[in-house]
Amino acid sequence: MTEAPARPSDAPSLLLPCAMVGLGAFLLFQVQPLLAKRILPWFGGSAAVWTACMLFFQVMLLLGYGYAHLLQKLPVRRQATMHGFLLLVSLLLMPLNPSASWKPHDPGDPTLRILALLGATVGLPYLLLSATSPLVQAWVSRERLGWQPWRLFALSNAGSLFALLSYPVLIEPFLVLPTQAWAWTWTFVAYVACALAMAWRARVLPEIEAAQGQGDGPAPNFGLRAFWVALAFVPSLLLLSVTSHLSTNVAPIPFLWVLPLCLYLLSFILTFEHPRWYVRTAWLGLLGPALIAMGLMLSRDFAHAPVRVQVPFFSAGLFTVCMVGHGELARLRPHPRHLTGFYLCLSVGGALGGVFAGLIAPRIFNTLLELPLGLVLCGGLAFLSWARDSKAENVWVRRALMLMLALSAGGVFAMATYYRRESAKESLVQGRNFYGALRVKEEGEGDDHMRLLLHGTINHGGQFLKPGHERDPATYYGRSSGVGRAITDAQVGGPVKVGVIGLGSGGLLSYVRPGDRFRVYEINALVEAMARTWFEGLPKAPEPVDLVLGDARLMLEVEAPQAYDVLAVDAFSSDSIPVHLLTREAFDAYRRHLKPDGILAVHISNRYLDLKPVLVAEAEAGAWFAVYVNDGAEEEPEGVYSSDWVLLTRDPAALQRARVKSGSEPLASKRTVGRWSDDFSNLYRILK
Repeated sequence: MTEAPARPSDAPSLLLPCAMVGLGAFLLFQVQPLLAKRILPWFGGSAAVWTACMLFFQVMLLLGYGYAHLLQKLPVRRQATMHGFLLLVSLLLMPLNPSASWKPHDPGDPTLRILALLGATVGLPYLLLSATSPLVQAWVSRERLGWQPWRLFALSNAGSLFALLSYPVLIEPFLVLPTQAWAWTWTFVAYVACALAMAWRARVLPEIEAAQGQGDGPAPNFGLRAFWVALAFVPSLLLLSVTSHLSTNVAPIPFLWVLPLCLYLLSFILTFEHPRWYVRTAWLGLLGPALIAMGLMLSRDFAHAPVRVQVPFFSAGLFTVCMVGHGELARLRPHPRHLTGFYLCLSVGGALGGVFAGLIAPRIFNTLLELPLGLVLCGGLAFLSWARDSKAENVWVRRALMLMLALSAGGVFAMATYYRRESAKESLVQGRNFYGALRVKEEGEGDDHMRLLLHGTINHGGQFLKPGHERDPATYYGRSSGVGRAITDAQVGGPVKVGVIGLGSGGLLSYVRPGDRFRVYEINALVEAMARTWFEGLPKAPEPVDLVLGDARLMLEVEAPQAYDVLAVDAFSSDSIPVHLLTREAFDAYRRHLKPDGILAVHISNRYLDLKPVLVAEAEAGAWFAVYVNDGAEEEPEGVYSSDWVLLTRDPAALQRARVKSGSEPLASKRTVGRWSDDFSNLYRILK
C-alpha cells in the first residue's frame, strides 16, 4: 500500500527544492548573454544575433517543459532515475566552450547556424535547466498535500531576473569570457549536485493517485489549453518586437535589450507570487491607454522623440501587456496535478512568439510590422478574456472595459494601417532580412534634394540628386571629414588602395578616381542590392570596386595582406555596435592589412556611445599614433553632416600631411576603460 503524502507541517524542508529552482533559473539567464557575447564576433556583431539566441532559448524552454510533462507519465522512481542519468550525461558536455568550427564561411542568414551551434554547445544542459521549475513543483506537490507550488515559479523568475541584472553589473565588467564560462561550468556542477540530491529524495514519493487526494477538478479541455497558449504568445511576441523596435529605432544600447526582458520576468514574478499584485479591473483599465500610447509612438510624429520619452512609454506599455497576459494566466492556472501541462502550454505560447518574431516576420514583412500586429492581438485577446470571465463584475464596469478594449485594438489597427501606407508612400523601396529593415527615401528640394538609405531612424548614407552632383561626397563623408582628409592626402601621391568596412549607400566610393582600387566589405546582401539599384557610388565608380560579402573581421583574417593606404571602419553609427571590430584582435588584423604609413580611419559618430576611450586604450596599448577629427561641416554644402573620426597609424609622419594635420587634434578622453578584446568588452562603461 502506498504511503500517504506528508502535510506541509511535517513534509521535508523546502530548502533543497528552492535552491535547485533558484540556481537553475540563475544559470538559465546567465548563459544567455555569455554565449551571445561569445559568438557575436562570428556573426557580424548584429543585434539580430541576440534575437536568434532568444529564439533558441525559448524553443529549448519549450522542450524542457515538454520533457518535464512527459516525465510525469512515468512512475516516480523511474522519473528520478532517468533525470539523474541525464544530469550526469550533461556533465560530459562541460566546460562551456562553443567550437570555432561553427564560424560562417558564406554570407546569408545565419539563424539556423546559430541555433545549431547553441544546440551543440549547451542543448542538453539547457533542456535540463529548463525542466527544473515544473519538475520540482510536481515533486514538491506530491510531498506536501494541499500545498500550492506556484510560488516556486515566482522564485524561478526571480532567479532569472537576478541573473539578467547581475551580468552587466557584477560579471561582465570584471571577468573575461573564458573565466565566465568556467564560473558557469562549476556553478552548473553545483546545480547538478542539488538536482541529484532532489532526485534521490523524490524516488520514494507516492504515485500520483495517492498523492493528489480529492478535489483536483476535471482536466483542462482543449479550449482552455489553447487560451493558455494565446495568453503566453502575445507577451512573448511583444517582448521581442518592442526590443527590436527600441534597438533599431530608438537607441542601439545593451540596456534596451535587457530592460524589456526584465519587465517580462517581473510580471511573471508578481502575478504568480500572490493574487494581490494583479487587480484585474485596474490592469485591464490601463491596457487600453497603453496600447494607444504605443501605437502613437510608432507614428511618424513621434518616431524621432527623444530616448527619455520613447523608452518610458514602451516600457510602461510592455509591462502592462505582460501583467495582463500573465495575470490572466495566473487566474486560470489549474490544480497542481495538471501543472506540468500548464507550463507546457505557457512554453508553447512563448516559443511561438519567438518563432514568429525571429523567423517568420523577417520573411513575410518588409517592415517591423509584428509590433503593431502584436498590439492589436493583445487588445483582442484581453477583450475575449474579459468577456469569457467577468460575470462577477458590475455590468457597467464590464461594458465600459469591453468597449475600451475593443476600441483600443481597433484604434491601433487603424493607426498601424495608416502609418504603414504613409511609410510605403514616402519610401522608394523597403526590404528586410536577418540584419534588419532597410528603406530608401528622398527628402529636400533643389540643391538639397537627397536620396537616403535608412535602417529605422539610422542614416546609412546618401547622395545628392542635383544633376552633376550625384557622386559628390555627402552625409558623413564630406571632404572635411576625417576619412575625407585621409583619402585626399593619400591621393596626392597618385593612385591609392582603400579598404572600406561597411558599404551603406556607397558614399565613400565618391572618392574613387581612375587608377584607384577600392575594396568594400559588407555583411548584408540587402545593403548591396539597394546600393547598386538606388545609388550611384557603387555602380558608377570610375574603377571597378571589389565587393566582399561577409563579415569584415572574418574576411580580413583569411585574406592575404592588402597593403591599404587607408582602411575605413564605418560600422559604429548604425543600429548596433559590432564590438568585435573594436577589439585587440580586430586591430591586429587591421594592422596586417595596412601599409607601414597607412591610416586606419574609424567612424565614431554615435548618439548613445562614446567610443573615444576605447580607441585611446587601443592606441596606448597597441602603439598606434592617433588623432581625432571633429568635422563641423560648416563649409560643406547642405547634406554633408557633422561627423567624428579617429585616425590611427604606425607612422606619425602620416598624420602630418596637410589636410589631416590642419583638421585634427590629439586623441584624448576623460573616461578610462581597459583595452577591449574578444574576451572582454563593456558597452555600459561608454554610454553617453
